[in-house]
Amino acid sequence: MDDDLEWEGFNEQINDCGDPADEEHSDDGRDDDGFNEWEPPPAQESRSTYPNGGDSNDSELPLIPDIPEEREARCEVEQRLRDHEQEPIIVEYPCRQAWTAYSSNTDNIYAPFASKIDWEMARWAKLQGPSSTAFSDLLSIESIGENIGLSFKNSRELNKIIDAFDIYYRDIIECIKVLFGDPNFTQYLVFVPERHYADEDKTVRLYHDMHTKKLDEEHPGATVIPVIISSDKTQVTMFRNKTAYPVYLTIGNIPKEIRRKPSRQAHILLAYLPTTRLEHVTNKASRHTVGIEGINMQSGDGAVRRGHPLFACFVGDYPEQVLVTGVKTMTCPNCDVPSDELGLSAGAVNFQPRDLAAVLDALATLDDGGVAFVCACVEAGIKPIIHPFWEPLPLVNIFESITPDILHQLYQGLVKHLLAWLSDALPPNHHIRHFVKGITTLSRLSGTEHRQICQFLLGIIIDIRLPNNMSSARLLRAVRGLLDFLYIAQYPCHSSETLVFLNEALELFHRNKDIFIDLGIRNSFNLPKLHFALHYTHMIRTYGTTDNYNTESTERLHIDLAKDAYRSTNHKNEFAQMATWLERREKILRHEKYIQWKLGGTDTQVMTKHPTLKAITIDKIKSDYGALYFRESLARYIAKAALPANATVTPAQLEHHAANVHIPFQKVPVFHKVKWVSVDTRGHGKFASDNVPPRFDTVLVNDGTGYRVAQVRVIFSIPPKAISMLFPSTFRPPKHLAYVEWFSPFRAPEHNHSLYKVSRVITNEQRLASVIPITNVHRSAHLIPRFGHVAPRDWTSANVLDECKSFFVNSYLDRHTFVTLR
Repeated sequence: MDDDLEWEGFNEQINDCGDPADEEHSDDGRDDDGFNEWEPPPAQESRSTYPNGGDSNDSELPLIPDIPEEREARCEVEQRLRDHEQEPIIVEYPCRQAWTAYSSNTDNIYAPFASKIDWEMARWAKLQGPSSTAFSDLLSIESIGENIGLSFKNSRELNKIIDAFDIYYRDIIECIKVLFGDPNFTQYLVFVPERHYADEDKTVRLYHDMHTKKLDEEHPGATVIPVIISSDKTQVTMFRNKTAYPVYLTIGNIPKEIRRKPSRQAHILLAYLPTTRLEHVTNKASRHTVGIEGINMQSGDGAVRRGHPLFACFVGDYPEQVLVTGVKTMTCPNCDVPSDELGLSAGAVNFQPRDLAAVLDALATLDDGGVAFVCACVEAGIKPIIHPFWEPLPLVNIFESITPDILHQLYQGLVKHLLAWLSDALPPNHHIRHFVKGITTLSRLSGTEHRQICQFLLGIIIDIRLPNNMSSARLLRAVRGLLDFLYIAQYPCHSSETLVFLNEALELFHRNKDIFIDLGIRNSFNLPKLHFALHYTHMIRTYGTTDNYNTESTERLHIDLAKDAYRSTNHKNEFAQMATWLERREKILRHEKYIQWKLGGTDTQVMTKHPTLKAITIDKIKSDYGALYFRESLARYIAKAALPANATVTPAQLEHHAANVHIPFQKVPVFHKVKWVSVDTRGHGKFASDNVPPRFDTVLVNDGTGYRVAQVRVIFSIPPKAISMLFPSTFRPPKHLAYVEWFSPFRAPEHNHSLYKVSRVITNEQRLASVIPITNVHRSAHLIPRFGHVAPRDWTSANVLDECKSFFVNSYLDRHTFVTLR
């Protein structure tokens, strides 16, 4: 299991083996076009639902409408979104201005370092090397510096060279100029807003990157630079409870796929709060007027544009949102909804955006005296705060700048609450066993752990017994509604139609949430994070999709820019030392970008395609891999390939042809893993694969006519010498084939939890199996066993696929699966 195969698809690995002994390994191979058929043919997928909801135990409640036409319309909407996501209909704004480029001639591209060896040693010392003292001791060893040819002899001399850089300081305008002028971002910068549509008639609008929003459509002719500020308190020590408030800055002209990758360095550490106040910026008026008057901004290619930096978004958790806006705790930072109406649905609550003019008028009463100022602020609905940073900024409404946050509002907010509610609803003997010790006893869950729990949460409560024999239908609908909202909210591209689905998912939760009150778990739902979900649709239209402003993107920055920086200090007056350490580190990183730009280097990618085992006997495939009908399935595949292209045969006729097929080999090369390159809902991001124990994975198979679940037993290739003996000259078999065992076709999903139910297909007491091209395998699939009211104790992850009779296909495995199956 040493090598991976690479295909375009989803970046994951599928294991198809137990743990057979390694045999002879093979040489490299080439991929061929695959035979795009598989058997048995899928049944036509039904889009209707049963009138009575299948086996639902909810006889006391009216069903949620699940009309076939509505489900079909939803599938068409999401398919249209996927079809047009790569090449949408784009309406550009006509006003563009770009001035002349400059050129720079420098003999030594490594300057201010004397040579390449000087630069490489400095880069190693500041990014990966030891402490300053250890580095000085290294260079003090006799003749080391002279033999290498270094121009510096210790850390102090190196720091003098680095400190000679004139890169930037923490003036916010200079920080914006650095990001705007970074040569690594030059070809990706977006200077004008665009309207993207999914249809030729321009009726279905698309929202994804920030330039597809509505913010700067009212200012044609200007290169607006949306400034995004984020802040989140982080702990810099393990035991002494020391914290820091790093403030990060980025700009919306950089595409979100770059901004959300810390390795691309599209965020700048602006300040540590409250110690850093940007006191070196003496001309405050200049900071306040550049948004209106504009300022010359030079991009990495030398072009100069008149840019207008405008504060657009503040990204943070609820405590930071309250702190920045000055509103009271347990109120919404975006609107004036009363605190006792936070738990109401959109149709039941009446709220208006906060009145910015009234707030600014209240802040202006500071000179009228303390009592008048406090009374004015209370009347305006804010705390008495003195000159907040946003007060003088042009074209800024701080209450409209507060954005959704998937990590804190949903995963560590609503999902955390949902887990607590379900823990109270579950009977004492109902064990949740995905984590080794269950999830009900875990504390300090991270966003990643909450995300993992969401993958199977609905599946394990399907057959739950509630106290007093209460129906679980409303519980399933409430959980499904919240999970659907969570997954739809994370679409990297939205259309005006999918935003309707987002609101419908939230409404489904609100219609069924009273089950938690009836169970005595809650008496109200007045949670600010639940209420803020009502603002998601408006915010996506205003600022683009939620991955433009998620704090999850900056969580990794805490390690580089706060925790590592703190560890480099002597822990006394640490912030000044942290700033110096980071300044030198960032100068090295940005000088490295300059050198790479001057050298014009490119990256290469090498993909291995070796079989794991070069020669496995067919008998061993049957015994070790469980492919009991390997010969018969391969014979059927060969027989079907030999038929004319449009020939139609019955299963009995195909069996007759297969009986006459002679397989002239006894060994085949076998592959233990298949790895797909990342494809998200819009083709973005990667899904890392970890090493996992050997297993036979379940997958989604699609030949273009529909999806079906199968279990992969072995992936193999036909020996090249046998191809001409088995197949006609007009047919070229694919290089990689898979032996799979089938599960039943998809029927209508159950109406409460909306998951598809499948089971193994058994014919004449034998599992139905086929050989198919590996290209028909779309991605891995996760099956949730139907546990019933009590999960059998003898079921384990190793035998549950064989012991359990029926399963639910988990559509919450990840966003890609959610879009595919819902």
